[in-house]
Amino acid sequence: MKTVLLAGGRGTRISEETVARPKPMIEIGGKPILWHIMKSYAHHGIDEFVIACGYKGELIKHYFLNFNLFHNDYRVNLRDGQRELLNASDTSWDVSVIDTGLETLTGGRLLRLRQWLDGGTFMLTYGDGLSDVDIQALLAFHRAHGKVATVTAVRPPARFGALDIRNGRVERFAEKPLTESGWINGGFFVFEQGIFDYLEGDHSTLEHEPLEKLVGDGQLMAFTHDGFWQPMDTLRDKQAMEALWARGDAPWKKWQ
Repeated sequence: MKTVLLAGGRGTRISEETVARPKPMIEIGGKPILWHIMKSYAHHGIDEFVIACGYKGELIKHYFLNFNLFHNDYRVNLRDGQRELLNASDTSWDVSVIDTGLETLTGGRLLRLRQWLDGGTFMLTYGDGLSDVDIQALLAFHRAHGKVATVTAVRPPARFGALDIRNGRVERFAEKPLTESGWINGGFFVFEQGIFDYLEGDHSTLEHEPLEKLVGDGQLMAFTHDGFWQPMDTLRDKQAMEALWARGDAPWKKWQ
């Protein structure tokens, strides 16, 4: 089972960070958000990844090419350059990092990866969103309904804090609570190979015509997730994720 990670966009809404690096490489707790997403999948036994790069993709390639050096201590012999890892981690992911073009849209990026995804069912998500979604339950749901595609439906966080007021007195305050109605696309897709029949070149935006056509054909199902979900769209989102991680209260961290 492979997971595609869409990591090629420019991330213009958080340009304070993305002027120097692609959004998936913005760090939470000293690790790229991309690493956090991959750890979540690996926790559920999904550890083969295909990363669709674009904007500043060379930084993503550099990170994974030197992954063991970034995540472990090492000794280097400066005479001949030989390296020795001193405390190698148990990370054993299989990672393909593919350049899918600078201006390619999301459906086009997926289409460019087709030759690396010829093994049947695969997963896909965005490289900038964290969740505590149960990946194995999502996969079981997908396999049970037999359609081409499954999207994880989530409750979006409200933009502003919520107040419950009675007779002028605040009874409850919640900073950026989940909305109580409505579902949105939270990523964390599962696809069959039939998805490629709905994609047409680099200009194809996965979230527009392809998913709309799937709906029209009765081939898109929704796995509803009421738990934690948070995209990193703004600097404030990044700071909120950092705060959760720093106090040991990150809902997406299910691994030990």
